[in-house]
Amino acid sequence: MKFYFAPMEGITGYVFRNAHHACFPSVDRYYTPFISPNQNRPMSPKEKRDVLPENNRNIPLIPQILTNNAAQFLQATKVLSDMGYEEVNLNLGCPSATVVTKGKGAGFLGEKEKLRAFLDEVYEQTPIPVSLKTRLGMRDPMEIVELLELFHPYPVKEWILHARIREDYYKYEPRLDAFEVAAKKSPFPLCYNGDIFSVADYERICQRFPRIQSVMLGRGLMANPALVRQIQGGSPCTKEEFLSFHNRICHGYEEIMSGDRNVLFKMKELWAYWENLFTGEEKRIKKIRKANSLAEYDAAVSILLEQADFASDIKKS
Repeated sequence: MKFYFAPMEGITGYVFRNAHHACFPSVDRYYTPFISPNQNRPMSPKEKRDVLPENNRNIPLIPQILTNNAAQFLQATKVLSDMGYEEVNLNLGCPSATVVTKGKGAGFLGEKEKLRAFLDEVYEQTPIPVSLKTRLGMRDPMEIVELLELFHPYPVKEWILHARIREDYYKYEPRLDAFEVAAKKSPFPLCYNGDIFSVADYERICQRFPRIQSVMLGRGLMANPALVRQIQGGSPCTKEEFLSFHNRICHGYEEIMSGDRNVLFKMKELWAYWENLFTGEEKRIKKIRKANSLAEYDAAVSILLEQADFASDIKKS
């Protein structure tokens, strides 16, 4: 089984990836938050920094692109190919309203003839292989049948399928019956994505879909950075490992950002996931969230780690 870290916008950039890969090197592939090319440039300076090889040394990384314009997709792919990347991923899964209303991400799944024309041009001209990350459809999980027919003619490197429709966002249970249709009929390697928060969740997916050879984890791996290691039979995350992981991220942001405020914003965003590692520690975590300086933040984190119980098996909340 191969394990992939899902792209999460604003969170899983190169600072985070470097820290995670150094501390928990069980992940087989990381995917970048989406690159969004436009008519003026194939990627922004920020997006370029995130994929620069020197910022991702020894990290198995696949850049992800979000667009509904084939020419712009191919321009970005050419730049990435020249950097040395050997695969790109097309985002057809983002459920954000601002993305969908522009006919991108999961919204592109609702415009199948336009998507077909896009894929015709992309797969005819792409300099490197292209994989897909999609949902089951926009509004009906059985749209998966149409997607199977649509994708079938193309040399898709891999199909990462989130077992929800766009209208679900990240709510409700994954729609496993619809995913099973793809698992039985996909002509491409198929990767499962959706609500793997524990070893038991992973085992249930493997039992139901024994042909799956890869899984993508997002929120579950954010909440428990050692989850892949546990799935592979290894030990849970320790306090010492978490502190090292935390400090690598914090110091990484301090190196590239100016002022406490920006670093604090990035670190506090992560505690929405990390708070699940600490049982009954709402008050101490609240102090972390309310910190107004890095010194105050560091002190609050130190107190939490010194005095709190540490959860070794993260469950879905």
